Order: sequence, then structure tokens, then C-alpha cells
Amino acid sequence: MHDAFAVIWWSAAGIEPWTISILWSEAVAAEVIVFFLIGPALLDRLGARGAAVLAAAAGVVRWSVAGVTTSVLALSILQPLHGFTFALLHLASMRMMQALVPARLAATGQSIYAFGSGCLTAVLTLLSGIPYAKFGGVAFLPMAILCAVALPLAWLGFADERHRSVDIF
Repeated sequence: MHDAFAVIWWSAAGIEPWTISILWSEAVAAEVIVFFLIGPALLDRLGARGAAVLAAAAGVVRWSVAGVTTSVLALSILQPLHGFTFALLHLASMRMMQALVPARLAATGQSIYAFGSGCLTAVLTLLSGIPYAKFGGVAFLPMAILCAVALPLAWLGFADERHRSVDIF
């Protein structure tokens, strides 16, 4: 939803293209900061489960607010959450794959992860056009609902990797 419609939504609200570029850059900068600086420390401290739960919680906040405002100030506060909603979740997923997938199948695991993520993103992007056409920015709210559904799934699905066997296959 965000990648396909945020710029359209913000432009329709009268936000200037240069401001939209700054907002987008802020999200990318946050992603890089989480990947290289904050994320590894959070992952070590919280484990994959805690990091995945934090990412889902950040998504609930991010999309709940993004669905009801086009305030540049609010959006500028929200954009850094991309570092958590994307980068931290990705790092947690990689940590789980490292714990669950034997080294000899790592490339296969990565391929399945990338393919599944890509397919799900494509389907959700296609489907998100329907609520966006009817409701505009309010259509971001179902993303918050998806993140809320992901909270217990992250807790259950990202069990403490320290207690898992590395070679289960």
C-alpha cells in the first residue's frame, strides 16, 4: 500500500514533491540506520521474537496514524518507523532462517523467503488499489490491522532461536 499509494495520497493532499522526497529519504535513511547500527544490537538484546514483535507494533502505530493524517510533521515523525517495520523485521527473519535452515540449504531458504515475500507484496499491492480507490488514505488502516494480526504470530512463530536445533533437516 505504502509503496504504491503514499506519494499519490500525499500529492493529492497538497504536499510538495520536494517534501515528499524528503519524507521518502527519511524512511530510507532509517532503514539503513537500523540495518547497520540499531538493528543488530536490538536483535542481540531482544532476539528474533522480540524484534519481530517490535516491528509489528511499530507497524500498528505507523499505519494507524498514516491512515488518518497527511500532516508533514506527523509523517516526518512516522517515516523513521520504516526502519523497524521493514529492516528490523528482515533482520529477525534472517536470524530465524539462520537458526532453522541448515547451511547447505541456506540459498534455497533465501530464495523461498524472497519469492514468498515478493508474491505476497505483489498480491497485497494489487488488492490495496481497491480500498485506496474508495477510501483514499484511510485505506492505510488495514495495514495497521495486518500488523496487529502479526503481533501474536510474531510471538508464536519467532520462538527463541537459542533453543532451536540448527540442523533440523
